[in-house]
Amino acid sequence: MDLPSAGASIHWDAGETLADRFRAHASDADNLYGYATRGMAEDWEAGGPTRLVCRGYEDAPRRAVINLRLLAGVFRLVLAGRAPEVVPFYPCLGGTAAAPQAWPVMREVIGKHLEELHFALAVPPQTNEVGRSVALLVGLFDLVAASGLRRIRLLELGASAGLNLLLDHYAYRADSWQFGFTHSKVQFVNPIEGRVHPEHFVITMRAGCDLRPVDASTAEGRLLLTSFVWPFDLDRHKRLSMALTVAAMHAVRIDKASASSWLPHPLVAERNELPVVWHSITQMYWPDDELTAVEGILSDYGSSSRLGEVSLEYHPDSQRGAEPELRTRLWDPDSGSSIRERLIGTAHDHGIPVTLTSSPS
Repeated sequence: MDLPSAGASIHWDAGETLADRFRAHASDADNLYGYATRGMAEDWEAGGPTRLVCRGYEDAPRRAVINLRLLAGVFRLVLAGRAPEVVPFYPCLGGTAAAPQAWPVMREVIGKHLEELHFALAVPPQTNEVGRSVALLVGLFDLVAASGLRRIRLLELGASAGLNLLLDHYAYRADSWQFGFTHSKVQFVNPIEGRVHPEHFVITMRAGCDLRPVDASTAEGRLLLTSFVWPFDLDRHKRLSMALTVAAMHAVRIDKASASSWLPHPLVAERNELPVVWHSITQMYWPDDELTAVEGILSDYGSSSRLGEVSLEYHPDSQRGAEPELRTRLWDPDSGSSIRERLIGTAHDHGIPVTLTSSPS
């Protein structure tokens, strides 16, 4: 089983130690990172290299997923050829060694690279999950059908490297429908559970912002994204690798900015365009004043112009194990109606599968 999602449990007990948070995140997962995270918990309590690396992060909440930041730092060492002793435990690199035996070897690597891995803890997870483009696609189908507009100005908040902004360069297909570039290197086969109603649309402009944007055109950017994908999840690694190939041919600019400071300018669209704001599993990390500011920007713009939103976010009251909700909103002042809001379905936090529901909210 996968490690439980950090996003499904963002609250924490102030009395917890880092070891407690590591164990809570790992639970009983029987994969490489499950064993490694439980090993890190024991090592932290014993005052081992994990304790030394994590100095200064003792009060980090669960949602900071310090264990995943550390494991990603180790993975970057592996990918750079600087920790060859760990390669046998990484299936994405051809490794077949048993996962329960990995932690002692990883502990040795951590002990050899204490300062470098300490600095790695400052880097938040950046996976840029390409599977979430399936959720975005379903949301765009819904907004196009409701608005009648087929020219989309696509704007992503918390865009990372912008890989999901390239959704129309990927291929999606099932027995009864298909969409996108048929011969794309990124292929989604039967990614949606439920009845799909495809709608033709054209993306006239695509842009995004992020507090720490990743440049997918650089080796450093590609290394960073790869390091946050779990080494035993071969499908995700393949999907990311193929998406990076697509991105190399279709560059997207991602500005370094907060959502509230960046959003007002690119919202302005032509009469026959529908600006659509898209965000996925990012708002739980935003401070309250940022959430309020972005909501105000959307409401103000939507009071005088048509505007769409597609979101894949956890409900604020989500419990561990809950899936993020796929929702759309449409502002259309010309219709004389209030905001149209719909719960489209749910999705895995990596994006697929998307499970549709016919229940509007």
